[in-house]
Amino acid sequence: MLKGIVLSLSAAYLVGAAAPSFAQTQSTSTPTATEKQADDLNKLVCEKQESTGSRLAKKRICLTKAQWAERRLQDRQELERVQMQRGAKGE
Repeated sequence: MLKGIVLSLSAAYLVGAAAPSFAQTQSTSTPTATEKQADDLNKLVCEKQESTGSRLAKKRICLTKAQWAERRLQDRQELERVQMQRGAKGE
């Protein structure tokens, strides 16, 4: 009886020790989250933007997701800069 318990515990230990190494070999073959994110940032996205002064004219602009994010960041920073300057001059 004692031999059976010891044998089953040692078998469970060996199976438990082998499982992480098996999981590691499988995870290396699939793309990681950073690789997926890099692929996602390189995806081309097209948007239609209205031309100023016309209700009908629209331009189609195609950029990668990373370029769109950079453009939005620059636009936000420029808007904040203009608002700060306007607030300083008005007082």
